Amino acid sequence: MYRYGKKGIMMSIYDFKVKDSNGNIFDMQRCRGKIILIVNTASKCGFTPQFGALEELYRQCHMKGLEIIGFPCNQFAAQDPGTNDEIKSFCQLNYGVTFPMMSKIEVNGENEEPLYTFLKNEKGGLLGKAIKWNFTKFLIDREGNVVKRFAPSVQPKDIKKVIEMML
Repeated sequence: MYRYGKKGIMMSIYDFKVKDSNGNIFDMQRCRGKIILIVNTASKCGFTPQFGALEELYRQCHMKGLEIIGFPCNQFAAQDPGTNDEIKSFCQLNYGVTFPMMSKIEVNGENEEPLYTFLKNEKGGLLGKAIKWNFTKFLIDREGNVVKRFAPSVQPKDIKKVIEMML
């Protein structure tokens, strides 16, 4: 559950604070004891319809202890160029998204969100630690352990069985 950060300080998923789509602080402590699915999203991507499947999964499993958190990212072919308000509105109007959406971030490189540095260090992918594309998913257990990383092509319905076993 705990790993050492850059300065030798013990870190866990619950040590991070991010900004939601309204610019408010979202303390990951809020998710303690829940199963968490973290997804980097985009509004103009071939995988964008996954928003609907993610929302369905959220509605089916949220009351049992699942939290889904979306992080818009414009790093891949500029597929999420809008403002936080535009992205949030798009997700709500087109896919009925009610799960928490955060402020737009970078998931790779010099300006990447520290939470993503942590996630990638915990679970690498096909390209090593780098995020390959939009809709890469990280699954975190109730103790805060990053247990699985799913490629963008893995559909939320295919993750549901794993989540249900964890719930």
